Amino acid sequence: MFRFAHSEFLYLLAGIPLLILIYIVAYLIKKKSLKKFGKLSVISGLMPDVSYIRPHLKFIILTSALVLLIFAMAGPQFGSKLKEVKRKGIEIIIALDISNSMLAEDIKPNRLERAKQAILRLLDQLENDRIGLIIFAGDAYTQVPITSDYIGARMFLNNINTDIVSRQGTAIGKAIRLAGNSFTQDAETNKAIIIISDGENHEGDAIQEAEQADEKGIKVYCIGMGSRGGSPIPFKGSYNQKEFLKDRQGNVVTSKLNTKMLSQIAMAGGGKYYHATSTNVGLNKLFNDLNKLDKVEIEAKVYSEYEEQFPALIWLALGLIFLDFVILERKNKWLKNIKIFK
Repeated sequence: MFRFAHSEFLYLLAGIPLLILIYIVAYLIKKKSLKKFGKLSVISGLMPDVSYIRPHLKFIILTSALVLLIFAMAGPQFGSKLKEVKRKGIEIIIALDISNSMLAEDIKPNRLERAKQAILRLLDQLENDRIGLIIFAGDAYTQVPITSDYIGARMFLNNINTDIVSRQGTAIGKAIRLAGNSFTQDAETNKAIIIISDGENHEGDAIQEAEQADEKGIKVYCIGMGSRGGSPIPFKGSYNQKEFLKDRQGNVVTSKLNTKMLSQIAMAGGGKYYHATSTNVGLNKLFNDLNKLDKVEIEAKVYSEYEEQFPALIWLALGLIFLDFVILERKNKWLKNIKIFK
């Protein structure tokens, strides 16, 4: 397993585009200043030792070295040794609605992104529990099988969007059925399904599926994303402009939260319903309710030792810095006739 021990340093990569922009602006200003003295073709003849390629090459080399150093500071590691540990926890499967209606912006930035943020916060609070992730629209799909690997779950979660499913709808019943079949066979472990959806265009027999899950000892909780007043569903037009979904009569479609349906599903599943807003997703209440479930010992395989990979990155960065030192900005009088840098 690969991980970054200090992933917070990766935020420094956001400064690289700014650095490139500053370099481009500086180069354009320099080029504009040279034009004041005459045509560049004439000026080039007066400066035979000046290279126009070497400065760009040196900038690329130094920028690459900086990127490698940032990755080195983040502490890349490969798991090298597995061990079995016993932890007290429960098994949780999150079923996330990724239908187009989840793009509605009555919860900022939109329902789906707010839901993903809530799941990330939930992962931050979990310690010894197993987690699984299912996505659903017109059908349900397993995205992350039940696991103790929260880092892997985060990686998969970041790549979720409405485009990864072809069939639209809100098949909550299928999601509950798939989640119920995805738990381990350990009868003693408490299990919970968390449905995150707006409940619109509800399909199938979700209430019956929730009742069957409750009979198996699986609690079903629902988080409703959206507002009761509703909001239009945005999408990108042919020129990437923002448009809103319309019905066949040309009227803008308004997506409304189906509170009643989600509440009935949660009640049938022996769980609770929580209403999300832009400021509160009901996560703290949900987490408190999950903690009330009895936790039993769960066997899990985890990496106990990791091999550091940063030395290789540092050596590569030092090699690039040395190369930058060797390459002069001006043409070398001994290497002038060698057409490596024109």
